[in-house]
Amino acid sequence: MNFRWDIIVNYMPLFLQGAKVTLQVTVIAVVLGTLLGLFLGIARLARVKHGIWKYVVSIFVRWPAILYITFFRGTPLFVQILIVHFGLMPILINQTDGLLISGELARQIKLAETGMLSGVFFSGVVALTLNSGAYIAEIFRAGIQSIDRGQTEAARSLGLTYAKTMRYIIIPQAFRRMLPPLGNEAIMLLKDSSLVSAVGLGELAYAARTAFGATSRVWEPYLTISLMYLVMTLGLSILVAWLERRYGTSDSR
Repeated sequence: MNFRWDIIVNYMPLFLQGAKVTLQVTVIAVVLGTLLGLFLGIARLARVKHGIWKYVVSIFVRWPAILYITFFRGTPLFVQILIVHFGLMPILINQTDGLLISGELARQIKLAETGMLSGVFFSGVVALTLNSGAYIAEIFRAGIQSIDRGQTEAARSLGLTYAKTMRYIIIPQAFRRMLPPLGNEAIMLLKDSSLVSAVGLGELAYAARTAFGATSRVWEPYLTISLMYLVMTLGLSILVAWLERRYGTSDSR
């Protein structure tokens, strides 16, 4: 096989730009997905044993969270990206009657083809955030349930509210146990971000497809982005391992 290094050299600026976009969309989606997952995980566990609030919490808090998690975990991410880009975003960002952004800013976002203020970037971030939020919610649920119930009862008996008990007692302990699965979710999200190229976001997979389309060469562009994905996932793995050592020491026996 005649491996053409010149293709890699010529398209390296495009690959580096794609790697930058991949990292941007992944980091933003992980941060927002973690916040969304935290609230969904708590909502998933919300329960009142007696009184009218038992039904109110179940109908308006617990079951919506369960339905959300079930939908986003049970449907393909690729389909979710298409729904968000072609269905949800025109409703949220529209020049005439956008629910979130309208007017001149909405027009500029729609016309922009690259950058963090482009429509495709918004679509990618929203789709990945909504998807990761569902998976992270289950991570939070499992982490919270792994904490001994006696700690919650002891905190409540000392006069702490439910919110303060979760904030100061349960979540900090559970977070240390959630670090490994959260790291795995971040790595999965980085790799899954390649699906966003389907709506035209110029990330790594899009850059490789552009090089392939121009040169009709498969090995050079796709081996290059495979190596770049590998470097990024290894970097994330090292970061997660460091965080485990840094914040997991109090759980060691």
